[in-house]
Amino acid sequence: MRIVVAGAAGFIGSHLVERLLGEGHTVVGLDNFASGSRVNLAMPARHPAFTFIEHDITRPLPPLGPCERVYNLACPASPADFGPRPLEILAVCSQGVWNLAEAARAAGARLLQASTSEIYGDPLEHPQRETYWGHVNPIGPRSCYDEGKRFAEALLTACARQHGLAVRIARIFNTYGPQMRADDGRMLPTFITQALRGAPLTVHGDGSQTRSFCYVSDLVDGLVRLMESDVTEPVNLGNPAEITILAAAREVLELTGSRSEIRFVARPADDPRIRCPDISRARTRLGWEPRIERRDGFARTIAWFRDHR
Repeated sequence: MRIVVAGAAGFIGSHLVERLLGEGHTVVGLDNFASGSRVNLAMPARHPAFTFIEHDITRPLPPLGPCERVYNLACPASPADFGPRPLEILAVCSQGVWNLAEAARAAGARLLQASTSEIYGDPLEHPQRETYWGHVNPIGPRSCYDEGKRFAEALLTACARQHGLAVRIARIFNTYGPQMRADDGRMLPTFITQALRGAPLTVHGDGSQTRSFCYVSDLVDGLVRLMESDVTEPVNLGNPAEITILAAAREVLELTGSRSEIRFVARPADDPRIRCPDISRARTRLGWEPRIERRDGFARTIAWFRDHR
């Protein structure tokens, strides 16, 4: 197949591109490097079946040619981006998604939207099922991302109802692995970078907040399975093995052999207290569940950060 991947230079997007090329597909990558990296495309750039177009999807799209699949992973997703770039994020989640939807519709292609567990906000349901509508502050410091992704789901659902666009929606929970940005503000790369430097690990609040970590190869497998399935409802993709942030920090210290101390700092506004996916739908409808154990995944990620300091 000929497949378009928006956000191809990002963390997850670059892993997806490598997976699709490995399966023998022709891939057209789009990215404006707002949060992605040219380094992430080093391998795909050498592949004869890969074409890259530097482009901001909020602007009219260049001719993409015929395609059967469109994956949209284009959006700054780090908490570090929410403060300085809220309008950019909202534009990507609205006009950018609209542009890709129109391109997919014109090509008769299927579109997969990378949504997020952030649409559940600071959840009152635990674990979170796809039927849960969420608990989101629409004017808080994270709202550009939370509400942007919620709008994107509404937009694509409307396109499916009104125009018959084939849409798949993946609600992605915390994902990690090689090729993450060290400075993206997320917990795990921050902990790893601090530990390798011998700096204090900064834990927000008392560290009792929970997260669940899914290794990137597992997540990409879920995306591909969802795209090729007949599932039109949103699907949670993540690892239901829940851990506190404090326990994750201690695990990073153990695996790095670092003697760094743990330093407790103030929690950011609207920081979710709990986060864990119910993946029953993915298990039953896609035959998917994560396979990489957290300690193994953490060790692989730490090794990559050591090699790329």
